[in-house]
Amino acid sequence: MSTTKMATTSNYWEDLRKQARQLENELDLKLVSFSKLCTSYSSGNQRTRDSRSDATGSCHDNMLVAMTTELEQLLSKLTAVNDKMAEYTNTPGSSSHNAALMHTLQRHRDILQDYTHEFHKTKTNFFSLREREDLLGSVHRDIESYKSSSGVNNRRTELFLKEHEHLRNSDSLIDNAISIAMATKENITFQRGMLKSIQTRVTTLANRFPAINSLIQKINLRKRRDSLILGGVIGVCTILLLLYTFH
Repeated sequence: MSTTKMATTSNYWEDLRKQARQLENELDLKLVSFSKLCTSYSSGNQRTRDSRSDATGSCHDNMLVAMTTELEQLLSKLTAVNDKMAEYTNTPGSSSHNAALMHTLQRHRDILQDYTHEFHKTKTNFFSLREREDLLGSVHRDIESYKSSSGVNNRRTELFLKEHEHLRNSDSLIDNAISIAMATKENITFQRGMLKSIQTRVTTLANRFPAINSLIQKINLRKRRDSLILGGVIGVCTILLLLYTFH
């Protein structure tokens, strides 16, 4: 009877882990699609601000709202599964394997935290970009309305409009550069979270085997060096892009 009960509780724990992994895989795919959709919204809006119809914009907005809702539901489900796993670790029958269970639970909690942070950050960046796009579009429409209603043909107004177009093109280049930089940063941040989870498990093994610990130290030194090199390259590219834009 006791053996049957232990088998049942073990199966329950494995079912929870299976649900957690499935939700994590779904979230991973959805977050990548969500980030691409937000980026395409900004780029497409820059190129087609004058020609994009209200119906097209509304369709894009509806897709973003639907994906946001779906991601929130997946995060809520994964949170609920993690809570159930936490409750299981506190049951009397799991005390003999409590250390291993807590380690697994902490790993799933770290993944949930990374996904939640990435989702909220991407959503916040998207809404900020959309507000900026709406403001620029409103200014552009006001200028076009003024041109069509007054029929201005004097030289001063033409120069002003040309200067505004030049500034708008420069702003578009800067926004594209910022979008690329943000997407790169978010991808690096996500990879860092995954590597952090792997590093935790490797550190546990390193404490048992000194040779592995020495290898990890060498890897960490090389990783810090690569981070410095990558940061320098990004900084130089950004400076060159800004110099090219304003000259």
